[in-house]
Amino acid sequence: MKKILTILGLCLGLTTIAIAEEKEKEIKIGITQIVEHPSLDAARKGIEKALKDKASNKKIKIDYQTAQGDFGTAQLITKSFVSSKKDIIVAISTPSAQAALNATKNIPIVYTAVTDGASAGLKGANITGTSDMSPLDKEISLIKDMLPKAKKVGFIYNTSEQNSVILLKKFKNLAKSKNLVVVEKGVSSVNDINLALDTLLNQIDVLFIPTDNLVYSSASLVLQKANRKNVPIIASTKDIVEKGALATESIDYEKLGYQTGEVIIKIMNGKNPKDIPVETLKETNLIINKKMAKKYNVNIDDIKYKKAEKI
Repeated sequence: MKKILTILGLCLGLTTIAIAEEKEKEIKIGITQIVEHPSLDAARKGIEKALKDKASNKKIKIDYQTAQGDFGTAQLITKSFVSSKKDIIVAISTPSAQAALNATKNIPIVYTAVTDGASAGLKGANITGTSDMSPLDKEISLIKDMLPKAKKVGFIYNTSEQNSVILLKKFKNLAKSKNLVVVEKGVSSVNDINLALDTLLNQIDVLFIPTDNLVYSSASLVLQKANRKNVPIIASTKDIVEKGALATESIDYEKLGYQTGEVIIKIMNGKNPKDIPVETLKETNLIINKKMAKKYNVNIDDIKYKKAEKI
């Protein structure tokens, strides 16, 4: 009897050790980001905050890498994540998500800051995420409300970024319904932006900046040249308004990142990516730059701007 009890005790002890080891198992997460700019950085911050708030009982090791705007580098990053056997790959931006899906069909991928995952080919049993689809209808209404005399809207974008091509198509359809003419200008590198603006700014009444990673990386140049030409800018994110755009109606990227972090936790807890639908953030915020409002004679004391954040 004593021998049997000893064996049982040994088995229970080994089970306890196994459970403890399982609890202590390190979860390796690779985060790949196409380029560093405030919106994408805010999304990453939200992800990390969600993991800290809601997965503090788990041992998590994050390997963060940025591709510095280069898709080839993004592909190398995700290949390295696959080689190092990450448990989950988190892709911030459309190009990063595409690179991740090219690299693996087995490791779970969670993306964010992606406009339309399906149109960008981000489909499969191992991928899900959150969309940062811009509230284009609200942004076009903002142009009509703030700049009622505007007839021609400029749209500058990277022709090789699927996210921006999708936005342009939707933007043109919505603008047409509001009797606005869209003047588009495509670029393929940072070096093209300067010349593109010299042409575009002479043809338009207002410039719209979409959530385009290439254009955002040159935001300071875009803002400087447009404001010099007295062409107001409606942006897609708060940070561009802080730098000198007139206004935006946009989502909060840190909140979007936090929501993405919650998706990651579901996968860590055993849920399959294919069973998690892509999520969006419905809440938007109106943000107005007071200095630019004064420059372009926009009355921000109007009742319709009462709830706006004025910076």
